[in-house]
Amino acid sequence: MNIMDKFSLKNKVSVVTGGAIGLGKAMATALAQAGSHIVIADMNLEGAQQTANELREQGVETLAVQVDVTNERQVDEMVEAVLRKFDKIDVLFNNAGICQHVKAEEMSYEDWNKIMNVNLNSVFLVSKAVGKVMIRQNQGNIINISSMTGVIVPIPQCQVAYNASKAGVIMLTKSLAFEWAQHNIRVNTIAPGFMKTELTRPFFEGNSAMTESWLDLTPMKRPGVPEELGGLAVYLASDASSFATGGVFVIDGGYTI
Repeated sequence: MNIMDKFSLKNKVSVVTGGAIGLGKAMATALAQAGSHIVIADMNLEGAQQTANELREQGVETLAVQVDVTNERQVDEMVEAVLRKFDKIDVLFNNAGICQHVKAEEMSYEDWNKIMNVNLNSVFLVSKAVGKVMIRQNQGNIINISSMTGVIVPIPQCQVAYNASKAGVIMLTKSLAFEWAQHNIRVNTIAPGFMKTELTRPFFEGNSAMTESWLDLTPMKRPGVPEELGGLAVYLASDASSFATGGVFVIDGGYTI
């Protein structure tokens, strides 16, 4: 087989949580360009539908599903909706996430739990629900979006809950990779550095001392853009990475050096 053929996702079905905008949309776009049918699962149904409509122009089938990934019932209903349309799930991208810059001693327990629920608990809930499908299929591929903050504490911002949640995603990834290898399911995580998205663009365009510090400590002296994760997304979702599981793939412009 030609090596480039291994990157094909033709006739695969990929579910992307938080896929309406930002990193999720960029990765869904890359998967669609590789031939995968796409499910955009997001709380923002209008945005999910818009993204799904755009991706349909790639010649693939799409589905937009409204879901709160911290709600187990809604997650189960999302999986049922995907199976009704496609009858299988080949790839899951757990992408939904939020962040707060708050000092630990000033963070409320409510805000701590909110970040843990969205960033970590949701990855477990969605992986569990989709994992059951993949176990029945005896095949599947899960890619979680963690962060370089799961392996290093960036400065100068204080974001203890975010850092802890992303470290949790990395260990959850490794644990699931171990448990589900026997079912021919691979589980990996992408750990991005500072990325310029719809949510972070105001930080970078504001030329704040915080973003200056970020870029000073990044050897490439710039933030990444979502599209720069697309190649890795396709690699991990495809047979090109058939021996990769439990891996943490840091894409950070060199920040963690």
